[in-house]
This record gives sequence, structure tokens and C-alpha cells, in this order.
Amino acid sequence: MNSFSVQASESGAQPCGAGLSSASALPVMGLDQLAPHQAARVVDLSQADGEDESLLLRLMEIGFLPGESVRIVATGFPGPDPLAVRIGQATFALRRHEAAKVLVQLEALV
Repeated sequence: MNSFSVQASESGAQPCGAGLSSASALPVMGLDQLAPHQAARVVDLSQADGEDESLLLRLMEIGFLPGESVRIVATGFPGPDPLAVRIGQATFALRRHEAAKVLVQLEALV
């Protein structure tokens, strides 16, 4: 696709490991699994086929790149969609299935 790597897995959410530190034991999860206001960093995007490739490209274009700080600032009510996601200094609305494509790692508390 470009320098941003993606990797397929049976679950569709397997990280490629490009942004992971071997010393870090923090879990990698989909952005949709992140608790509201929990600080995290983007690690990777999951594999996508067909229409999902354009979704991954859109996510990369709006800033979901490895190392970027991310957090969920609000969720829909009464349902789970959409998620208001803060990436860097911008806020975007994502559906849960879109957020699931973004793999994040919790930021360590210092």
C-alpha cells in the first residue's frame, strides 16, 4: 500500500509489530476496545480487502499513523456508534467497525 504496513490474521486485527517495543508488555487492541479518555498510541492498522482498503487509506490520510496519540473522547447515545476520536489535535467521528481497524497500545503511566 505504502510505507505503512498492514498484516492479515484470522481475527483481522493482528499487529505487524512495526511499532511495538520488545520491552513493552502493554496489550495491543482495536481502538474500538479502548475505554473513553484512556490515552493510547497508534501501533498499526489491520489488514483489509476490497472496500476496506479505501477505509485504511482514509484512516492514514486523516492521521492514524504509528506513534500518534489517540483517545476516545465520547461515544454515541444510546447506541455504541459513533465514537468521537481525538488523534493529535483533531477530532473525528468513527463507526466502531472503522475504529476496530486501528490497532493501539495503551500509554504506560509514568
